[in-house]
Amino acid sequence: MTLYIDPPTWPGHGRLWSHLVSDESFEELHAFAERIGVPAHAFDRDHYDLPAHRHPDAVRAGAVEVGSKELLRRLTEAGLRRPKHRRV
Repeated sequence: MTLYIDPPTWPGHGRLWSHLVSDESFEELHAFAERIGVPAHAFDRDHYDLPAHRHPDAVRAGAVEVGSKELLRRLTEAGLRRPKHRRV
């Protein structure tokens, strides 16, 4: 059971963002996000969007830093990927 976070390189709303995912379950992901104070509305289908200034908080709490491709690979291999085109 590990949480992963990619670098804050994704632009949006005038900021850069990271993605936080679990390789185990959405329950683990939600519990971790709640523990570090990430609001529920930051959850987007299969990940949490974290602004760049929150990236260090996630790492200090135990999230493992990986590249974006590695993060997507782990999410997909865990069977937790929910692409936009697929209904949840």
